Amino acid sequence: MGIIKTIASAVGGSLADQWLEVIEPDNMGDTTVFTKGVSVRKNDRRNGNRKGTQDVISNGSVVHVYPNQFMMLVDGGKVVDYTAEEGYYTVNNSTAPSMFSGSLGDSIRETFQRVKFGGVTPGAQKVYYINLQEIKGIKFGTRNPINYFDNAYNAELFLRAHGTYSIKITDPLLFYWEAIPRNQEHVDIGDINEQYLYEFLEALQAAINQMSADGVRISYVASKGRELSRYMSDILDEEWKQTRGMEIQSVGIASISYDEESTKLIHMRNQGAMLGDPSVREGYVQGAIARGLEAAGSNANGSMAGFMGMGMGMQSGAGVAGAFSQANQQQMQASKPQPAKQAVSEPGWKCVCGSENKESQAFCPECGRKRPAPAQEWACPQCGARNSGKFCTECGTKKPENKRFHCNKCGYEQDDVGTMKFCPQCGDKIDENDLR
Repeated sequence: MGIIKTIASAVGGSLADQWLEVIEPDNMGDTTVFTKGVSVRKNDRRNGNRKGTQDVISNGSVVHVYPNQFMMLVDGGKVVDYTAEEGYYTVNNSTAPSMFSGSLGDSIRETFQRVKFGGVTPGAQKVYYINLQEIKGIKFGTRNPINYFDNAYNAELFLRAHGTYSIKITDPLLFYWEAIPRNQEHVDIGDINEQYLYEFLEALQAAINQMSADGVRISYVASKGRELSRYMSDILDEEWKQTRGMEIQSVGIASISYDEESTKLIHMRNQGAMLGDPSVREGYVQGAIARGLEAAGSNANGSMAGFMGMGMGMQSGAGVAGAFSQANQQQMQASKPQPAKQAVSEPGWKCVCGSENKESQAFCPECGRKRPAPAQEWACPQCGARNSGKFCTECGTKKPENKRFHCNKCGYEQDDVGTMKFCPQCGDKIDENDLR
C-alpha cells in the first residue's frame, strides 16, 4: 500500500462526487500538532458514497497535502507511507511505499527504517497530518525564583521570568511515535505540554545560570531573547531532537521580576552608585534642607513655631550639613577639568655628570661644576657654512686648528679668534698679521 503523486489539473471538484474519497486534514489551528484526515463533503447530498466501510481508504482515493504539513498513511496502526511535499496523492494498494520526504531529506527515511513502521496488516486505514509550522505562543512562568549571581552588583539575586516559547517539529515520524498519545486523532500542544514544560523550565534555569556565568547583567536578561534561545537550544535541542523529533525555535521574555530581598539590594546598590556622585549628593543635601523649610511652613502649630524648631535643629545639624556640603563642593571642584598649564620652555645645559640644569644656573647643583662656555662658531673654509662642532655639517670638512689672536695694534690677546672680524679692544680689522 502506498501513494502516488498525481497531476493537480487532473483532480477537480468532480472527485468529491465519485465513489472514491477525497481526504484532507481536519481543523488544524496554530497550536495543533496532530490531526486526522477527513473526507471532503462527507455529508454532501451529491456524494454517492454513503455505504463505504469506515476506516477503509478505497484504492484510488485522493489525499490532499498542504504546505507545512506532513501526511502519514496508516494501516493497522503502522505507518506504511508518508509525504512532506504539498500536492495531490492517489492511494495505490498495489505499490510499495513512495516516501516523498520533501525538505526533510534523508533523515526522515532513516527514522522510517530505524523504527520499522512498515508492514501492512488488515485493519483500520487512516490518514494523519502533523503540523510542520512553528508552534508559537507556548506560555511559561517560573514557579520558584531562579538564582542569578550578578558581577555588577556582586550579589546573588533571585528572579522570576514569564514569557512564551515556540517549537518546531523536525522529525514528524519520531514525534508521532514518541509524543502523540495512542488512539488520539486531534492533539494540540497544550494537551501534551505538561512534561515538556517541566523540562523547559529546568533548561531555562540552566540557561539563565549560564548567562550569569558569562557575565550578562541581570537587567539585560529581558532583552536577551535571542541569546536565551541559543542557550536553550544548546541544552534542550539535542535531547528533544533525538527523543521526540522537535526543537526549540525561539524564546520570548515578557517580564522579569525580582523577589523582595533582591529588589532591596538592587535599589540600595543603585542609590549608592548615585550618591557616589558629589553633585548628586549636594542636590540631596540641598533638597533635604528645602523639604525641611517646606515642612516648617506647614506646621500645624503655626509656621513661626515650625521655623523656631527648625532653627534649633539647624543649629545642631548645621555643622554636619555644612561639612557635607563643603566636602561635596570640594569633590566637584576637584572633578572639574583644570586648564592645562602652558609649559615654559627655558634653555638649559647638561653637565658632564648627567644632570640637566637651567640656563640661569652658573654651577651644577649636583656636582658643583661650572657651566661650560658656549661653543664658538667657526666658518667652514670650503663651503662657508657656520658650525659649532668639529666637522662641517654641510661638507664634512674638519674644523681648522685654533690660532691665537694677537692684535698688532693694541696688543690684545685671545686664545681663539673664533668669528671675530675686528679687535674687540681697539676695533682694528683682523688680518693674517694678527694670528699666531
